[in-house]
Amino acid sequence: MSFRSLMTAMTLYRSRTITLEQAADRSNVSPAKMESELRSRGIPVRDESQESRASP
Repeated sequence: MSFRSLMTAMTLYRSRTITLEQAADRSNVSPAKMESELRSRGIPVRDESQESRASP
């Protein structure tokens, strides 16, 4: 995990461009680690399971 890739992934996640899973993949960390990193920076973690059901 490089700092730059982590920050880029978190920025894209916060702007709803990518999912949590994609952000984790971009940063080479687990989804659980990505959640922890997001929360530690005050970025809310979305419940993507509900969002995917709401999409057509």
